[in-house]
Amino acid sequence: MDELRKRSVVITAALPYAYDDLHLGHIASTHLPPDILYRYLKLKGIQAIQVCASDDFGTPILIAAEKKGEQPREYVARWNRRFKEDLEKLGIVYDVFDRTSSDENVQTVQEFFTRLRANGYIFESEVSQFYCEYDKKFLPDRYVKGKCPYCGAEEQYSDGCENCGRTLQPGQVLEPHCSICGRPPSTRKSQHYFFRLSAFAGKLEEWLKSNGGLQADAKNYVLNWIKDGLQDWDITRDISWGVPVPLPDARDKVFYGWFDNHLCYITAALKAARRTGTAGAEFWNDSTVYHFIGKDIVYHHYLFLPGMRLGDGRFKLPDFIPTRGHLLLMGKKISRSRRWMITVRDFLDIFPPDYLRFYLTRIVPFSQADANFDFKEFADKINNELVANIGNFAHRALSFVETRHGGVVPAPGAAGVDEAAILADVESALAETGDLIGQGHFDRAIKRVLDFSTKCNQYFQRKAPWNNPAEEPTTVFYSCNLVAALATLASPFLPFSSEELWRQLGFDRPIEADGWDAASKLRVESGRKVQARPLFTKVEEKDIARVNVMLG
Repeated sequence: MDELRKRSVVITAALPYAYDDLHLGHIASTHLPPDILYRYLKLKGIQAIQVCASDDFGTPILIAAEKKGEQPREYVARWNRRFKEDLEKLGIVYDVFDRTSSDENVQTVQEFFTRLRANGYIFESEVSQFYCEYDKKFLPDRYVKGKCPYCGAEEQYSDGCENCGRTLQPGQVLEPHCSICGRPPSTRKSQHYFFRLSAFAGKLEEWLKSNGGLQADAKNYVLNWIKDGLQDWDITRDISWGVPVPLPDARDKVFYGWFDNHLCYITAALKAARRTGTAGAEFWNDSTVYHFIGKDIVYHHYLFLPGMRLGDGRFKLPDFIPTRGHLLLMGKKISRSRRWMITVRDFLDIFPPDYLRFYLTRIVPFSQADANFDFKEFADKINNELVANIGNFAHRALSFVETRHGGVVPAPGAAGVDEAAILADVESALAETGDLIGQGHFDRAIKRVLDFSTKCNQYFQRKAPWNNPAEEPTTVFYSCNLVAALATLASPFLPFSSEELWRQLGFDRPIEADGWDAASKLRVESGRKVQARPLFTKVEEKDIARVNVMLG
């Protein structure tokens, strides 16, 4: 973390496709983990920017817009606004939440292509393209479904298998059929542009082996792909919606979505940097760069994305690619088609945002292992950890000030052994929680916060101020300061509840103004006016019943 103080930090989250609402799985792997790190870095006084965007181009968007009878540009603009609204309700606010269809990103994409072509990494080749004689159109990517040639999984899109994670080239999918009408397609010849990914096998292998910041499980997975041989990528498509290929003889072609979308990380980051007076590749290259993703897009972020940057030559490769597994819902894979999903909007109609942030942080490990959202376990953890632990201590301490001291923090006497011990606990909790956040183990970090809250409860119970009038003012004074420390420790995970607790302590400045390390100080002085309100309420059976209705 000391090294980060010397540099800016760029944090990106994988881009959501602009065709349906965000669901709990998006938040678990992609949006919540980077937000925890971002909030912590800001508390530590480290310059950090967090960016994302809606992924506006590609066949999934075009299909969805066609079904709605809307123009693609209007369609994606609506989803971009909706994504920002949902994320802000969860306390996830990006410095820039861009659109891959923005003018700036279109320019970035076309510049990359031009440079890659000038450097010898783009070539033309004729391909056999699926064509639907019934719908009278070429059928790239998600216009075609079939069987994966690697694992045999049925009903996979022609550009990639969700079952085994392999990326497929045009024509590879077996037993193809049009995803619109269901008929087998014919083939027609089409001239396409390719990126020479194979040219970077050696450099990519060297980077993967030398970068100690990459997860071993994901890294080894990708090294096996390199060993098997990298395929050059078809980067153009015969559809109307996408970034136009900037060549006179390619006016009817656009770039494949995975050529343009990740470049929006750079576009958005430089937009954010320009707001502080810094811009250009030098800002990116002088920063520590994180790309937060789910395991389904490992290939693109560990091979395709770095290969393109190596070929362009201007922008450094990421330092970290935190990769997490899928989120199951009640033991089953989340599915839009079967409507086995809970959207962010639906969840927030029933529960506070910090409940989702807390539970997902508790159950999602820093690995590619899948996690399971179980609503019975969710209720247990909210009721027995948030309510009975953190909420219980804060409310007991502040309620005692209200009932015994008229809401005014009393002046303490001399600190004793118990006070010295609990202040040492504050120091260790700050150090250990911070280290765990820095390492990406957010599940362990929030558990450390819960352990500290347990010690605060034990301190208050052991000192029993209701039975010990001589030490009562000291106990209450230190308990109020422990509440302040707990608010800081919990704030990367529970921003709404922490700020509410902070206001109950009478502070009108945000927690971030004090910073992380200030939590070890006695900031709640005697004479301060405080008020007690319950932070959390229990999850009831009727709440879970509403969820069950949503799931059918």
